[in-house]
Amino acid sequence: MTELLTPQSLYDQDILLWVEDTVAKLKAHDFTNLDLENLIEEVESLGVSQKKELLNRLITLLEHLLKRIYVPLPNDYNGWERTIRNQRKKLEALLVEVPSLKTRWNISFSSAWNIALKTVRAEYSKVEFPDSWQFSSDLEPMLSDRFWQEVE
Repeated sequence: MTELLTPQSLYDQDILLWVEDTVAKLKAHDFTNLDLENLIEEVESLGVSQKKELLNRLITLLEHLLKRIYVPLPNDYNGWERTIRNQRKKLEALLVEVPSLKTRWNISFSSAWNIALKTVRAEYSKVEFPDSWQFSSDLEPMLSDRFWQEVE
């Protein structure tokens, strides 16, 4: 018995070609022939990826802030501070590009804090980290303050 094969859609065959075809149809106002199901899925995923980027950058920022503030390894300070500066620059750029992410800052910060804290506690089991962030978690201080100077 021969199995009937369903031809693959352009989306399944070549995503780039599908994107180019979809853009061409949108520009031509050919809405009838759009692959709406996959177009909706792709547009939704754009928002999800922006939220994930915010969360991931915050996790990295918090991990390195925690290390710089609480882990007494002066030889590592420069590297941690470099990562802090880089993540802050990338967060600033992301928030300029996607300003609506600012409304998710507190939610993202809370999730990022829990993940970062768990990670650094596993990495540095002999170091006592606080259960909650001891400084301002507001956007501006998180993107600029040198928190480690407040505890030195």
